[in-house]
Amino acid sequence: MRSVGVLIVLCMISMISSAQKTDKWFGSLLLKEGSPAFKKVLDAPSVYQYQVIYTRIDRDRNNKPHFKSFYLNTDAGRYFNPASTVKLPAALIALEKLNDLKITGVDKYSPMITDSVFSGQTKVLKDETSENGYPSVAHYIKKVFLVSDNDAYNRLYEWDGQQDLNEKLWQKGYVNTRINRRFVPLSEEENRHTNPVSFLKEGKTVYTQAPAYSKVTFDFSRKVLIGKAHYNRSDVLVNEPMDFSRHNNFPLEEQQAMLRAILFPEAVKRKQTFRLSSDDYHFLYQYMSMLPRESRYPRYDTTEFFDGYAKFFLGRDGKSVLPSAVRIFSKAGWAYGFMTDNAYVADMENNIEFLISATIYVNSDGILNDDKYDYDTIGYPFFKELGEIIYKNELNRKKRYKPDFSKFR
Repeated sequence: MRSVGVLIVLCMISMISSAQKTDKWFGSLLLKEGSPAFKKVLDAPSVYQYQVIYTRIDRDRNNKPHFKSFYLNTDAGRYFNPASTVKLPAALIALEKLNDLKITGVDKYSPMITDSVFSGQTKVLKDETSENGYPSVAHYIKKVFLVSDNDAYNRLYEWDGQQDLNEKLWQKGYVNTRINRRFVPLSEEENRHTNPVSFLKEGKTVYTQAPAYSKVTFDFSRKVLIGKAHYNRSDVLVNEPMDFSRHNNFPLEEQQAMLRAILFPEAVKRKQTFRLSSDDYHFLYQYMSMLPRESRYPRYDTTEFFDGYAKFFLGRDGKSVLPSAVRIFSKAGWAYGFMTDNAYVADMENNIEFLISATIYVNSDGILNDDKYDYDTIGYPFFKELGEIIYKNELNRKKRYKPDFSKFR
């Protein structure tokens, strides 16, 4: 029998929003298995604004995956800042756009030169971290997944173009996703303008994309105010909440749906998938799961970029080394006190696999842009324990058919 305390917490969670999704079994599991610190977070959903989606995967005799999702406090109508998780769709559209060009000699490995013609824009002519000294779509995507590089995302955003990026995502059914900003201080008008981009072959330009201007209409009617105070761009404290009404948006359910579409395109609606080649999929699986210490180009200082640097589940404490049999295909993001991770966890030794997506807000002083967030004391431990509880549950769960991980190895 569940304790009265568990029932009270579950009832409290279910009352937060009529639009939210919560499965009592999942809430009970986390409360039963969680540590006192973990339960303290669960007991305060209005403070930490957490949302969680855990998806079981069961294979049939043909290895086709079948999904069953469990939710905790998940609500597409409750805003959270998606931070670097928007780099995932930016990377996918960048690959799709290259494929749609169908120009011989232009692919994700082609040297990519970014020019500047409008206010706030900057050029990129070389990249010393790449093997050939040039930037490319492939190299930017590597950096996006390995260490969540902001400049790499900005260059993908400029290649995509704001209008194409959003309209293509909406056409695929990701209708609540909005990506209208680079990760550098620019005005809305500057973000609508994207740079000219050229691709080279043997030192000669083989394709040039003209500078683009986005005419797409965004719905900014919903007011989103967070915190009690914030520092503005001039580093002046403003004693008012920070306005996120016109920021990027990427709801948790759409994040996990997109992850499914990449990892299991055969098991989702065709409309949701991306026009990618078999080499694109292999490339994505490699770098979505690669750890910084495994990369040669770029090469990273593993003191700073440790195994869990951009992988919160199962070991984001700066000390843990992920077991070699466990691969996590993911995209995480953290900013303004919001932390989000969207992951597929595969233990190829114990035949375990599951999808886990979660977000949390950890900003006890209520001030944004002060670089004082509770990432280390609350956020990272929460993700680590959440992943461990689900992993343990999966370890004990009986499955009729073992997954074939060959395409992910």
